[in-house]
Amino acid sequence: MSLRVLVVDDEPPARERLKQLLAELPDTELAGEAGSGEEALAVAAEARPDVVLLDIRMPGMGGLEAARHLASLTDPPAVVFTTAYEQHALEAFDAQASGYLLKPIRRERLASALERLRRPTRAQRTVTTEPGKARTHVTARVRDQLKLIPVRDVLCFVAEQKYTTVRHVAGEDLIEDSLRSLEREFPDEFIRVHRNALVAIEKIESLDREPDGRYAVRLRHGGGTLQVSRRLAAEVLRRLR
Repeated sequence: MSLRVLVVDDEPPARERLKQLLAELPDTELAGEAGSGEEALAVAAEARPDVVLLDIRMPGMGGLEAARHLASLTDPPAVVFTTAYEQHALEAFDAQASGYLLKPIRRERLASALERLRRPTRAQRTVTTEPGKARTHVTARVRDQLKLIPVRDVLCFVAEQKYTTVRHVAGEDLIEDSLRSLEREFPDEFIRVHRNALVAIEKIESLDREPDGRYAVRLRHGGGTLQVSRRLAAEVLRRLR
């Protein structure tokens, strides 16, 4: 079974080293390369690699967060983390990686890691982030592509049937995250105003009292208004004060 491998590292010499090693291994081909977590997601969605060799420590989106987004692809690749920092081994194991390689990467170790993935188990293709570590982006699937939405641009999350609508400064998209999981992940940035709505605290323009005594939050950037439920009104008032 030939493995198609995507190489991701922000340092060009490190990418070249991995590409050279892959060229020496039988039944292995280069599916592409990327210099950042964001670029890796775009390339992976297009190239559909079997394995991603993913650097943990990169500017912007790091490898651990990129791995979580990769797991949301229709056919997620196995992830083998690479890093020059031995202390990151524990993070890689916490993220349930399919493998972990310490730089400088030796041919024998790379070959061994890839050989284990020629018949990957379901567990090897399941990647999560560290417990308690919030993402910088949420992911929407648009046809076969992944769309990254910066959390700082989100106005609100609204639950609608099986999906969640994320309204952001550039429009709105559907994501698969539940409101409950989003509330746990971003407790300081978002507040629940209704059983089906989370609002970004910094994107609230005003809290308005309506004639019937109920409250509504008005969002910036033309995000409209959302009703505050009576049950949550006291907590919303407390947080916004």
